[in-house]
Amino acid sequence: MNKVAFVGLGAMGMPMALNLLKTGHSVIGFDLRSEPMEALVKAGGSSTTSAADAAKEADVLMLMVVNAAQARAVLFDGGALNALPEGGIVLLTATCPPIEVSVIAHEVEAAGRRFVDAPVSGGTAGAKAGSLSMMVACSDALFAELGPVLSGVGGKLFHVGQKAGQGSAVKVVNQLLCGVHIAAAAEALALAKQVGVEPAMALEILGGSAAASWMLNDRGPRMLEAEPEVTSAIDIFVKDLGLVLEAGRGAKAATPLAAVAHQFFLSTSGRGDGLVDDSQVIRAYDLLNGV
Repeated sequence: MNKVAFVGLGAMGMPMALNLLKTGHSVIGFDLRSEPMEALVKAGGSSTTSAADAAKEADVLMLMVVNAAQARAVLFDGGALNALPEGGIVLLTATCPPIEVSVIAHEVEAAGRRFVDAPVSGGTAGAKAGSLSMMVACSDALFAELGPVLSGVGGKLFHVGQKAGQGSAVKVVNQLLCGVHIAAAAEALALAKQVGVEPAMALEILGGSAAASWMLNDRGPRMLEAEPEVTSAIDIFVKDLGLVLEAGRGAKAATPLAAVAHQFFLSTSGRGDGLVDDSQVIRAYDLLNGV
């Protein structure tokens, strides 16, 4: 059993923390909202009033935050890194720029703690099912040591490299496809409406044909709803596709499809819909089509 301090009990973080409890780990959680902390306590975990307090006796400090800025705020400004015992492990599962992850790792290791770069993919459904893909970058020894914790939240563990930033690089490539696939699905269903095809029928046909994708079958039904439950917000892909473009510029790699998809998410957010479900990028197509 590992003592895990879990920071970030959001749509994905909460089920991840619950799965750690189910697999026998001791979990103390912290979030800016009280509701998820109360739910964690009811499930058998514990909560506290700060990330630093959560980290005090932890073996692993797990960060499921929005971005690198929030990770820095927790670790350095909030004092969680100094509170974590010497030799403790910082496990960063958020989607962040690879270069920034490398810098954070260096600062963590300089403070006498260890660092694992392990972004996840699979969405809320994967988080609940414990079937997330984890792209893990760390030493072989640390990967083996952390195996029970990683297995508690991820059904597919990929040891992608030895250096921090390599896991985040793989996640950036993953997010390129995710964002483009969502935008492409939205474009197809918007076209179906314009040419007189009933959207639900179009979705049923496309979802079972060579045109199908995981994103079409997952997001497509929600594209047909006016106000679907939020499982991943528009602003997440504004951020993530921005990271894709940043990585492309840094590597001098062309990413034109990602750039176009980014504009659709960005325009949807700019109209005030940044916090709605990312399936609602279809609204940008509907507006272009005069719907």
